[in-house]
Parts: sequence; C-alpha cells; structure tokens
Amino acid sequence: MLSLRFLRPIVAGAAALIALAGLALWSYVVGLGPLDLSVAEKRSTVVLDRDGRLLRPFVTGEGRWRLPIETPDVDPHYLAMLKAYEDARFERHFGVDPLAMLRAASQLLRNGGIVSGGSTLTMQVARLLEPREERTLGAKLRQVVRAIQLERRFSKNQILTLYLTLAPYGGNLEGARAASLSYFGREPKRLSFAEAALLVALPQAPELRRPDRDPQAARRARDRVLDRALARGVIGAAEAEAAKTEPVPKKRHAFPMLAAHAAEQVVAEQPSERVLRLSIDSRLQANLERLARERIERFDAPLSLAIIVIHNATGEIRAQVGSPDYMSRERGGAIDMTRAVRSPGSALKPLIYALAFENGIAHPETLLDDRPSRYGVYQPENFDLGFQGTVTARRALQLSLNVPAVELLNELGPARLLARLHQTGIVISMPKEAAPGLAIGLGGLGITLTDLTRIFAGLARGGDVPRLVRRKGETSGEEPLRRIAEPVAAWYVFDILRGAPPPDNALAGRLAFKTGTSYGYRDAWAIGYDRTYTIGVWIGRPDGTAVPGLVGRTSAAPILFDAYGRLGIEPEALPIPPFALQATTASLPPPLRHIRQDVPKTLASTVQAPLRITFPLDGSRVDLGLSQPLEERSSLSLKSSGGTPPLTWMVDGAPVETASLRRETVWQPQGAGFLRLSVIDAKGATDSITVRVE
Repeated sequence: MLSLRFLRPIVAGAAALIALAGLALWSYVVGLGPLDLSVAEKRSTVVLDRDGRLLRPFVTGEGRWRLPIETPDVDPHYLAMLKAYEDARFERHFGVDPLAMLRAASQLLRNGGIVSGGSTLTMQVARLLEPREERTLGAKLRQVVRAIQLERRFSKNQILTLYLTLAPYGGNLEGARAASLSYFGREPKRLSFAEAALLVALPQAPELRRPDRDPQAARRARDRVLDRALARGVIGAAEAEAAKTEPVPKKRHAFPMLAAHAAEQVVAEQPSERVLRLSIDSRLQANLERLARERIERFDAPLSLAIIVIHNATGEIRAQVGSPDYMSRERGGAIDMTRAVRSPGSALKPLIYALAFENGIAHPETLLDDRPSRYGVYQPENFDLGFQGTVTARRALQLSLNVPAVELLNELGPARLLARLHQTGIVISMPKEAAPGLAIGLGGLGITLTDLTRIFAGLARGGDVPRLVRRKGETSGEEPLRRIAEPVAAWYVFDILRGAPPPDNALAGRLAFKTGTSYGYRDAWAIGYDRTYTIGVWIGRPDGTAVPGLVGRTSAAPILFDAYGRLGIEPEALPIPPFALQATTASLPPPLRHIRQDVPKTLASTVQAPLRITFPLDGSRVDLGLSQPLEERSSLSLKSSGGTPPLTWMVDGAPVETASLRRETVWQPQGAGFLRLSVIDAKGATDSITVRVE
C-alpha cells in the first residue's frame, strides 16, 4: 500500500507533465497558423502548342523559373533515385521518419555537430514552403509540424509534385523541369542515369554544386547519388559506371522561345492563366523560324521577315513567325510584323478580280486592254513600265498587270472594294478623311499580314473568310458567314493564280499564289494557298525604310514555296463549284468577251499629269549598304511619273541619265550623305527631292 501511495503522485505528475506538454504543443501548432501554400501557387506562366509541347515559359514576378510539373512529367529513374537518396521510407511514413530522426540525433551526439538532418521529402517541402535560414531545433520542430499537416492534407503524389516544383537548382532555377530545360536543354520526361542523379544532388547545395559554375563539385555530388542508387538496387553496377563517365553540363541552355510574339500576345490577353495552349504546331513553328533565319541572312539590309500559316477549314493559326530573330535589335526583332499595318502593293488584286467575276463584269477569259490610260490625273503604270496590249483577265492577273486591275476597279468602284473588306471584318488603314481612290487597288491602303492571309484563306474556303482561332479548343463558333467572294468567283481566282509563273525554286501549277511590292520598295509580300492551308510571307524593314530591289516575286515568293514544302503535304486543288463557266474567249457570251467594249478609252496622251519623282520619297533615308565593300553595295533606283519623255536625271546638279524614254533608271552613289535629285522632261518641267543614302 505504501508503494502504491508513493507511485500515485509520480504518475499524476507525469500525466500532468504530459498534459502540459500536449497543451504547449497544441498552443505551438495553433500559433503557427494555417499552412501557407502561396509560394507553391506562384508558378511560371507557360505557353504550350496544340499537342502540349512547350513553346515559351515566362519567369515569375520574382524573376524565377518555376514551371508547372507533375510526377508523370519526369523520368521514373529520377523518382526512384530521389527516394533512394533522400527518403527511402517516403511511401510509408506520416511526414516524419522516426528512424531517420534517431540516426541524425545519434550522429549529432557522436560528432558534436549536424551530420545529416533526418529530413524527409515532406519536411523538405515544408521548408521550401516556409523558407528559414536558421538550422535550430525550433526550426526543425516547425518542419515536423508542417510535414504532418502536409501529409494529412495531401496525397504522397501531391507532396512529391510540390517538391518537383519548388526544389532549388541554383540561381533562379526552381523545380526539376526548369533545371532539366536549363542544364540539359530538354524536358525531364526522358533522362539518362547521370542526368537524373545530377538533378537529385543539386537541391542539397544548389549554389555550391551549380554545374555551370563548379562542374567538379557537381560531378562529385552526382557520383555520390549514383553510389547510393547502386547500393540500394535502383541501378546496376555497369549502369553506375557508365553514368559516371558522362560529362557534366558546363553551361545553361536558353529556355525555349518558339512563337515568342504569339506567346506574348496571349499572355497579355489572359494574364491570370498560368497554362495557355495555342493552336500552333511547335514542330512546324520551329521549322519555319529556322527557315526565316536562314533566308533573312541572304539580304544585306537589316530586314525583318514574317510568316503565318492558317488551316483553312478551322481557321486555326498553325504557325506565326513575327520576326526571324526576336532578340535582334538591328532587325527590330521584338516587333510582331504579322500584326504590323503595311501597304500590300499588288497583293489585293485577286479580290478586285473576284468582285469583277462575281458582278458579271468579267470572266477569266475576258479581254482587257493593257495600254496607257488615265483616270482624271491618275495614270497607272505597270511595274516594268511596259504594256502588253490586249490580254485576258487570266493573263493580266497572272502577270500582275496594274493597268487592267485599275480598269476593273474603276468599273466596280473603290467604295465597293472597301465595303467588302469591312463586311468581312478585315481591318484596313486609310488616310483620315481621304476619299477612296483607284490607287487602293495597287496598295494605297494599310493592312496586316494576318488579315491579308485571312482574305486568301477565305478564297480557299469558297469565299467564306474564317474567324481566326489562336487557342487550342476554341472554335470559329456560329458566327454568320463573312463572304469575301462568291464560290464561283473564288474558284476562278484560284484557278488563275495556280497558273501564275512560279519562282525558280518551285514547280508550276501546284500552289495558287500572289505577290505584292509596296510603293517605294518598302514591303515584299507573297500569299499562297491550296485547299488545306494558306501561308503569308512578308519581308521589309520594320521602320518602313525603302530597300531598293526588294520585290515580292524575287524576295518573298521563294520563301513562300519553301515554307509550303515544310508542311510535308502535297498541295490539293479546290473542287470546281457548280455553275463555273469553263470557256474560251470566243465561246463566252458577247458581253463578257471584252470589258467596256463600247466605251472609248481615255488615252494617257489626252491629259498631261505633272512630272513627279515617285521614288525615292522626299526626305527619305535609303540603305544601300555603302559601308560594305564595293561589290556588295546596291544601286539607287530612280523612278518618276507624269511629264513628257525623254527625261534627264540629275544628282546635285550633274546629269547622270539623259534622253531616257523610260521613267525608271538606276544610279550608283560614290558615298553616303545627302543628295539632291532632280528630273527634267522634254517640255522643261522639273521636280526635285532631297534624300539621304547610307
């Protein structure tokens, strides 16, 4: 009885101590507050292609690369090594591994310092969620509590995902995906044993083991992971030895930046979304970006180049190259030239012909007159300053003759062309308060490459202009049809353009295409299509500076055909619609055989337009590459309109071309600087401008 009376206070005291300890622990846990997961939610925004492949990631607001990742996104060998090295009992413990804690405590007592922390992966996640610099018992207790809370709230797979997302890898790299892309240049889905071991080793001391700063330290840490994996049966001896011979990466790779402009645009439109999926095909995008870089290097001037690919049936943008080099300041690479408003030159002519066919004014075999004509003071000229005489509408469009196109537009009325563009949702730019004139048919308005390509996609769809789809999963919806032309007229244009003379790198009769060169050689265009795809190409300087010799047919068209070749499909013709009239000129109904047959022409000689220098423009700057060797320099093109030939051209008062019957000539400056250019016609009329050549 005495012994029992003696034990009772001891037991009661122990119970009280336990209760007090429990109360203190409960008070401590309550004082910690709820688990804060805000760090894990601050992830990089990523833009993916149509199949989920990475196009471009963006840093977090703190400037870190922390890409979304799930356990199926990493190599299983990496996960096995991670658990073997960091937390062998990860699948069995409740957030804290008592055996590991006892081991760490005994090592502390034997060695007088911390040898291993005994931390589980769950405890490491807790530390990453609530970073603390100190390594004290209080900090360790906090990790233990948070680890237990994590295990109660999340599954093992979710905890592992948090580790894969937050683990540090040196510098501003966080997470296995960012580390794999930066150090190995690819996703972590497939890793070698050496790569997997390096990713396991780095988070332990990310700054000391960074392979781009201390590859030897990284190698030693990697090899220790391989030894542990071998000891625990994760890999075999031969695999471990082979992995140790693999070199450690010594530099970081740049993160992917495919479709950089399209990615920026969608992020700006949806800033709150962290995963954005575009309709772009990353493989095609990479192929066309490579093509753009290869081709633009052949030009001496600092040009930019843009390409866009539209899938006709769905309206999906499958590729969008805004510039050949996003990082190039010289080429204005950060400017998305698929969205820049530029003059299309002759690229809109097919729409003029489509409207003429649709309104019964002409047929592809209707005869048109390509002779000097004037409409008030406006006198159109062909690009080569020559005339073909009487030609069919088919031939006139295939040769891109200006005079017949203006004649058709005069019959239609410029307002009808503009109205059709507006009805289809195409955005055009016109001078404020300017009445639409015939010059709009030859490029006297502004339009983007995207909208111009969309017009041709409409022709490929039988005249129905698609609503563009930029994000995967979107649809063109139930919007009413926006017709750019009727089906028969659209097919006539396709049949004509498919017969246009192709560039030297292409075969005839495969792709319907049209080129364009804007006034002053500022823009070169080529748009091509078949039944499945429409591709648009633009070349020029983003600042609008003239580039002598920049012509759509020779500069942009070869790139168009190369781009189509990289689609990996054979061009498919449009089906012939019902009621299409396939006939010769002689078999056409009489009203369609010749346009305006009973209406006399206004010959150019009846009204004299004033003499004007049309290229270069007054006050402009022309890059001729005069800082380059003599054989690489370009000549200065001189072009005029109006007046009475022969013409005399003068530079700074000295004649450089006399008695010229042509309105265009070329001259080679001896050096850079300002020039005074003048032209004098047969009646003594003059015009002068000042330009700067470089």
